[in-house]
Amino acid sequence: MLLLRTDKLPDGDGWLYEVKFDGYRALAIKTGGAVRLRSRNDKDFTKRYPGVVAALAGLPDETVIDGEVVALDAGGKPTFSLLQNGATDVHFYAFDVLMLGGHDVTGEPLVKRRDLLENHVLPKLPEPVRCSPVLEASLSDLVQSIRAQGLEGLVADRKSVV
Repeated sequence: MLLLRTDKLPDGDGWLYEVKFDGYRALAIKTGGAVRLRSRNDKDFTKRYPGVVAALAGLPDETVIDGEVVALDAGGKPTFSLLQNGATDVHFYAFDVLMLGGHDVTGEPLVKRRDLLENHVLPKLPEPVRCSPVLEASLSDLVQSIRAQGLEGLVADRKSVV
């Protein structure tokens, strides 16, 4: 669940790129009909973000998705200070499914898990749950765009590694 910080991102067709959101990394877990939202340090975010938790109620039971709780400023830019200062208009950007309906899918390649997430999980969930989009451009163009927009950075994930 932790990201490895690097000064040079890997390049090539074997990689997927996403925006590095400036928020709280969290697991959304639905088991026994109840949804919990847990930080990467296992802090309970369930009561802190009730709108996100309510939207995650549509998850299939025994499902775990990985994502980020994010507050957006008036321009739509992720802003950690808003999140820290109790913003109520928050979103959950999902980027991976780890368990689906009681089946551990972490042994599947990332592209397969993303397909499961985008086509079988997220269509059942309303706002403020969103998909963290895969960015389609050359790495140099993506880096330039991220810098120009003042965003935190990029995340690179290997397509075929589980």
